[in-house]
Amino acid sequence: QLQLVESGGGLVQPGGSLRLSCAASGFTLDYYAIGWFRQAPGKEREGVSCINSSDGSTYYADSVKGRFTISRDNAKNTVYLQMNNLKPEDTAVYYCAADKVYYYCSNYAHEYDYWGQGTQVTVSS
Repeated sequence: QLQLVESGGGLVQPGGSLRLSCAASGFTLDYYAIGWFRQAPGKEREGVSCINSSDGSTYYADSVKGRFTISRDNAKNTVYLQMNNLKPEDTAVYYCAADKVYYYCSNYAHEYDYWGQGTQVTVSS
């Protein structure tokens, strides 16, 4: 069974950090581009970051550039999202997703093939 599982979410104060993990089972992440998306209450799902599988190229939304870093550990079949200097507006459910078009980072949710169940990130004092 193909599955993505996110972990690492939680409650953090503004300015704090969290590292989200996206672990795959049933398939190898090496062959997929991996994206992180988030969805806040009442808002559409938005692309946050992506890393492809060909040359490791990355994409970041303007709102997170300089604060978030995406990386992959193929040996652990896991992709990470390091989030620093978190702001209240980062509060959302964060999802990871896998795209068979491994060489291209897409910002469109409908182009991804597999999704995790999401992990809640809350930034509040």
